[in-house]
Amino acid sequence: MKKSKTLVIAIPLMVILSGVLLYQYVYVGIQTEVASIKESQSIKTTTLEKYMALIAKKPELEKELASLKDERKAEDSKLIEGQTISLASATLQDMVKDAVTRSGGTISSERIAKSEDFGKFKIISVSLDTVLPDTRALRDILYALETRTPYLTIKDVDIRVRNYRDPRDQMVKLDVSALTASR
Repeated sequence: MKKSKTLVIAIPLMVILSGVLLYQYVYVGIQTEVASIKESQSIKTTTLEKYMALIAKKPELEKELASLKDERKAEDSKLIEGQTISLASATLQDMVKDAVTRSGGTISSERIAKSEDFGKFKIISVSLDTVLPDTRALRDILYALETRTPYLTIKDVDIRVRNYRDPRDQMVKLDVSALTASR
């Protein structure tokens, strides 16, 4: 009878212990796994919704990008172009030389000044010593430089009469600047 009493107590106790163990290691583990899967699924769902919203905005964003590119091209037309600062300075120098020679002036010397930083841009400058036949030529040069695109700025003008007895020829020193994009 002693064995059967122990057996009667041991078997239900073993069943209860095995039930607790099954609950602890199997059922709770499965519940944790299911919660993890649901959490991962909700994260993926929200990510998918964000992607769908971005895809829906794609045509609008493409239009905005195209308008910004057009705006940038319009703004770039106001700057001196060149692969490097030296090439941009040479382009500026050619523009000024062209305006002077087109007006009937001659160039006695030309210099490119050191460029200056101006935020995302560089200020390039050239200096020309010219001989002009009369004041109309000077007026034409100044007008041609100030009204053209890309924008040129005349920083300094030094005008001197070459011969006081015959004040036709003028010696003019021009300092002209422009903006270029930093590279």
